[in-house]
Order: sequence, then C-alpha cells, then structure tokens
Amino acid sequence: MMEIRIHGRGGQGNVVAAYVLATAAFEDGRYCQAFPAFGAERRGAPVVAFVRVSHSQILQRDEVKTPSFLIIQDETLFHEKGLTKGLRKGGGILINSNRTSEQLKDLYGEDMVAIPATQMAIENVGRPVPNVALLSAFLEMTDMLPQAALKKALSQRFKAHVLENNLRLAHQAAKAVETGLWKEKSNAASA
Repeated sequence: MMEIRIHGRGGQGNVVAAYVLATAAFEDGRYCQAFPAFGAERRGAPVVAFVRVSHSQILQRDEVKTPSFLIIQDETLFHEKGLTKGLRKGGGILINSNRTSEQLKDLYGEDMVAIPATQMAIENVGRPVPNVALLSAFLEMTDMLPQAALKKALSQRFKAHVLENNLRLAHQAAKAVETGLWKEKSNAASA
C-alpha cells in the first residue's frame, strides 16, 4: 500500500488533490482512500489530506502517519512543526516553489523536488491552484499511475474549457520533472 500526505492551505485545492488522486487510482483499477483533516475551515488555514492506494482492499481507516511521499502545496508550510514527521526513510517530498530543488535543500536541509506549480496554474488555468500540476508531476516521477488515469479523473471533475486548461497544466507539469525519478521509491513503498 502506498500512503501519501498532502499539505496545503485552504483554497489551494488540497482536498480536491486527494480526491483526484484517489479517483485516478480507482480508474486504474486500484483500491484507494482519500480524506482530509483540518482545523479552522477558512481560506489560508493549513489543511492536510491523506491518500492510500493499493492493489488489495484497504482496511486501515486512520490518518496517514508514515507516508512514503509528501506533496506540499505551499512552501511556507515547511516552517510548520512536524511537517515531515513520519516520512518513511527513502521517501520523497514534492514541493510547490519558485526556488530550485537545490536551493530548498540548502535552505531546509531536506532532499526534495520543487516545481513552480502555482505559476504554472496561473498561466494555464488563470487561478493560483497548484494541485493538478503537483499531482501530474508526482505521477510522472513515481510512475505509480499512468497520466491517462489522471486525465480520466480530471474529466470527471472538470468540464469544457476548465478541463482543457487543467489537461494543458498537467502536461506542462509532467514535462517539468524527470520521468521515473522516484520509480524505485514508489516500487519500494508499494512492496
């Protein structure tokens, strides 16, 4: 079973990201779970969402405490205490940032991959919602699910020009990362 924790702020599409990733897994014939955890329900407040994906039935029903991967939709959250707590050894961190991965490693001391997801979203969708870009980049790096499954999930969520814009965003984000970079991490997490 692969467990993913998604950190963001209210209004960034954090919960939608979890549901879209789970839908993509379902479209690919997997078992999945997605659910949020948040305190004050207001725009800008920290939000955490959890996703589990497996080839077999998932019986666990608690929060993801030891994720294989973290997807961080807002770089300012890296200052939150315990953000990387429980991340499995050899796990991966994907972060939305205009800084390079190397700059972030120097700044935070963590090995991570950065993409300018908000900037990409503004260019393609016209809104600062980084979730689709981060999901596409994540799938491209892990090879956990095919991009086609993400496209199916997006087509269930969006229609017309909103779908077209998000598909263009997903394509751009997939091209912004190294294909298969985290495939070994993904395979180890699924084993």
